Amino acid sequence: MSAAAPKLGNPSAQNQNDVILKVRGLKKHFPINSGIVFQRQVGAVRAVDDVSFDVIRGETLGLVGESGCGKSTTGRTILQLYRPTAGTVEFEGRDLTSVKGEELRALRREMQIIFQDPFASLNPRMTVGSIVSEPLQIHNVKRGKELREYVESLLEKVGLNPFYINRYPHEFSGGQRQRIGIARALALNPKFIVCDEPISALDVSIQAQVVNLLEDLQEELGLTYLFIAHDLSMVRHICDRVAVMYLGKIVELAPTDELYDNPLHPYTQALLSAVPVPDPMVEENRQRILITGDLPSPANPPKGCNFNTRCPVRMDVCFRDPDPELIEVSPGHWVACHRVP
Repeated sequence: MSAAAPKLGNPSAQNQNDVILKVRGLKKHFPINSGIVFQRQVGAVRAVDDVSFDVIRGETLGLVGESGCGKSTTGRTILQLYRPTAGTVEFEGRDLTSVKGEELRALRREMQIIFQDPFASLNPRMTVGSIVSEPLQIHNVKRGKELREYVESLLEKVGLNPFYINRYPHEFSGGQRQRIGIARALALNPKFIVCDEPISALDVSIQAQVVNLLEDLQEELGLTYLFIAHDLSMVRHICDRVAVMYLGKIVELAPTDELYDNPLHPYTQALLSAVPVPDPMVEENRQRILITGDLPSPANPPKGCNFNTRCPVRMDVCFRDPDPELIEVSPGHWVACHRVP
């Protein structure tokens, strides 16, 4: 679905009418303060540092990378749960960073999030019916008998018994709790959902069920997903395009098959080399690419390319400013690396 972009550094779709979300130069820096009484800022954690991409209507865009690279912060900043330090987030042509109050509250009906931890994201003092109906009551969408019937239909839609409406979260398994979270996200009939590692806290046997549910709901309701995940095998299964993130920056973005068959950035190559292959002959003969060293601190990223301290093919130019620019090397395939022409 992706195609050539008008200029370097801004991965975008050729037909702008297909773009539901446009992120440009997004930054989220958390201040580091010193002092007990008179605090002053002495630095900043660059959790998200100049990220640009488009999300096309009806697609699932995967966002992958190791822990601490800024994936979840990116998702929450897009939804304005964190206000960005810089950059713009346009949802259906409206810049979310410039709206607030009632205007932003109204836009939140179109955008929702499924949280990673189904045990921490549900209020233990509220029944399932109260949890799922809360968005509807806040936005004054439905009341009374109509509200209860709608909540019961949402529970059925996500594969839960509607008679569970008066039960509490502690009475459910992890997979069932995540289905409750999905029902809550669907309550206001949104167009765009951030799936913040929705399966990482679940048993492997349950993960496929939840992913299949998300796919069925996307087809039925015409949803668009930003799917944040660690499991690269699952990402290949569910995502149309994949963006690879490292230390607050996107280093590669491409259609899923293109990325998995022809990874160009050294970090992407290392990530994919760690994915198990269900073929003993291939698994025995393939070579792992090992990344040495620890992830640098986002409070003090390396000069030049962020990956230069761990890259197995680094060059002298990788240690100089500026960072490598995210450029399109083939239709829809974007890479930020000095070694890639």
